[in-house]
Amino acid sequence: MEQAKLTMLKEHANNIRLGALEAVHSAASGHPGGSLSIADILSYLYFAEMNVDANNPNWEDRDRFVLSKGHTAPALYGALAEKGFFPKEDLKTFRHIDSYLQGHPDMKGTPGVDMSSGSLGLGISAACGMALSAKIRNKDYRVFTILGDGELGEGQVWEAAMFAGHYDLDNLCAFVDWNGLQIDGPIAEVMDSTPIDKKFEAFGWNVVMIDGHNFDEIEAAVENFKATSGKPTCVVCKTTKGKGVSFMENQVGWHGSAPNKEQYDQAVAELTANN
Repeated sequence: MEQAKLTMLKEHANNIRLGALEAVHSAASGHPGGSLSIADILSYLYFAEMNVDANNPNWEDRDRFVLSKGHTAPALYGALAEKGFFPKEDLKTFRHIDSYLQGHPDMKGTPGVDMSSGSLGLGISAACGMALSAKIRNKDYRVFTILGDGELGEGQVWEAAMFAGHYDLDNLCAFVDWNGLQIDGPIAEVMDSTPIDKKFEAFGWNVVMIDGHNFDEIEAAVENFKATSGKPTCVVCKTTKGKGVSFMENQVGWHGSAPNKEQYDQAVAELTANN
């Protein structure tokens, strides 16, 4: 990847992290850990790959994105604000009464949100339906979704995986945020979903394993998806929960805790230093 593109993607990812933290801090509520771990994936999708128009959020032929791990809405809102779907200033209204930026994505109220999500397993299922709809209607749009590794404990995920494989949904690309931690602790102790790659392969998926913070690897995985015919693609991303903020990284306590003023200021200082 050329240096200018890499620099651009890193800057957007950093701004997505800053936006997510601002939202959670302003609400004194939310899920920062998993929001920070998917920022690089969102940066690549929204600023290098997906065909979307912030001035026409409901454009019929746009690529679709579904945040299956809907509790990490702060990251999605950070990406949408960075892309220009709504003012960055509105991130401060996250989870406030009457705000259109609620704790989980709302397709009826938030520009750029293609599917309401939150109940784990729901998003990937909806993404499958969108992808099949495109096939039936001979549409060229692609469907991207991000799942959490803890979410893989939901049986509905595997029903969706079977569906996608059966209907040869090669216009569907699912990223699994494999940061190893869920609300109750390490996934290996709570409900071990590994080997993630072999499970998706068994359901008829094309699978790519990558470092979810390496933009070259993210790009290669997306190119692999675009070159694959007859199968949906699963990109298993090894990530760090709380990525970019030293005291949040790999700490399960930051799954659903908001930083106080001192912690927020430190987090912003660390992320700002990376810009």
